Amino acid sequence: MPKVKRIPQRMCVGCQEMKPKRQLIRLVRTPDETIEIDLTGKRSGRGAYICPGEDCLKRAIKGKKLERALKSPISSEVFDALEKELIKVSGR
Repeated sequence: MPKVKRIPQRMCVGCQEMKPKRQLIRLVRTPDETIEIDLTGKRSGRGAYICPGEDCLKRAIKGKKLERALKSPISSEVFDALEKELIKVSGR
């Protein structure tokens, strides 16, 4: 019987759906306490995954789900910067 390669699954912080890791964008709280988008998925720090859509980010911000996942308070300036970067990354 052929060996089946598993596709890593992660949960979106906004919509709470399990999706393949490659379809999601990783946000990371780095060791120096900054929050950034991790396009490689390999940066060190605490990570959280989110769908590329704007609505998932808004849900995650509204319910403070992103702050809970990253275990860090997030300022509104960081949210604005993340929203702009997320739009740029998702290709809109």
